[in-house]
Amino acid sequence: MWFDSGRMCLDLVATFAPHRHPEGAEGIRDGDGLRLWLTGAGLVPDRTPLTRVGDDWVQAFRVLRADVESLVRAELAGAAPPGAALARVNAAAAGPPPGLCAVQDQEGHLVRELCGGVECAGLLAAVARDAVELLTDPGERELLRACEGDGCARVYLDTSRGHRRRWCSSELCGNRERVARHRRRVLESRPG
Repeated sequence: MWFDSGRMCLDLVATFAPHRHPEGAEGIRDGDGLRLWLTGAGLVPDRTPLTRVGDDWVQAFRVLRADVESLVRAELAGAAPPGAALARVNAAAAGPPPGLCAVQDQEGHLVRELCGGVECAGLLAAVARDAVELLTDPGERELLRACEGDGCARVYLDTSRGHRRRWCSSELCGNRERVARHRRRVLESRPG
């Protein structure tokens, strides 16, 4: 799971990466994968039990992911947003997000917990709202980038100084590009 895009909705988009690993492109394969993402994204506190995460939840998050990606790609291309995707994201965002409560743990410290249980619609609403906030904020939209790594299609917010970040991850795509550049220089410098 990748949580370095700068927005929760973009982290959800990053859970599908056919360009990277065709055999393992789907990051949310089942309820366990979705549980990992929900916890990693900070939507669900670590100690919150997620017992009812089923195939219907997985499908709902995959649909939201596809809709958010189509809206983001349209924004990057300077195109009009796809109407059906926009309608579905807006409908999801209109739902009530999960409430947070502070409760005491066994040591007496306050910890976060979801109030009223964990509902799929509430978690979808939180991610959809994040997408709406991203796509309607001119400053955030200005920072939206697509990775320039060979074969990478991830999107992220460029919050680097000078806003010249080229890769989704300097450690992954950036390193691959530097290694490829080095190999090209070595091959070009060899006598023919």
